[in-house]
Amino acid sequence: MASPFLTATWRHLVLLNWRVNEDLLVPHLPSGVELDRWDGDCWASLVGFQFLHMSVKGVPAFGYRDFPEINLRFYVKRQVNGETRRGVVFIREITPHLMVGWVARALYNEPYITMPMRQSVDESRALYQLQIDGQWQGLGVRTAGAWRDQDEAELFITEHYWGYNTQRNGDAMEYQVEHPTWRARSIELDCLDLDIEKLYGAQWAKALGAKPDSMVFAEGSGVTVRSGVRI
Repeated sequence: MASPFLTATWRHLVLLNWRVNEDLLVPHLPSGVELDRWDGDCWASLVGFQFLHMSVKGVPAFGYRDFPEINLRFYVKRQVNGETRRGVVFIREITPHLMVGWVARALYNEPYITMPMRQSVDESRALYQLQIDGQWQGLGVRTAGAWRDQDEAELFITEHYWGYNTQRNGDAMEYQVEHPTWRARSIELDCLDLDIEKLYGAQWAKALGAKPDSMVFAEGSGVTVRSGVRI
């Protein structure tokens, strides 16, 4: 098993999910993995969350320990000696900190960019925003009901414990993400005004143009991200 690279706490995860055509995803597939499906369809998610208490190789990352992140991801799987490893591939990850993005690109070739960001989270709502051309925009939800166990459809979105990406030389990298199963709450969409086309391109603007097909609000927990391995 690879050694831990990063530990942190991910909290109050907003996951807005759409059924998407596989033709949109195939060009982004790393070698050795295949698309994962739920209810016969491929899915992509816009995710906003709090990134807290980060340490790298056991050293607290002072100055980079409490910030929001927004990412766009889709779902894949890989067969290894009879084991199905269910994972995610990121189209783009957005952070407010240059150093966080630089480390992720340098060591993992993760598709990070840096933008001004802010967050507003309490017991009744969660809002994650970034700034484009001087305008704040983002995604937000209002919560309802108590924390509960996730249903099967929600677990498909949250229970992916591997990350995959393509390296600069075309090889694929695999890394493991460890966390307990999260609780969830019911939510209503409060805000979704991201400029999808500017952030991700015209194809994604079309694919994510309608109301999300599902939404998940996950409690989060401590996480461990293990060092990446070429596959």
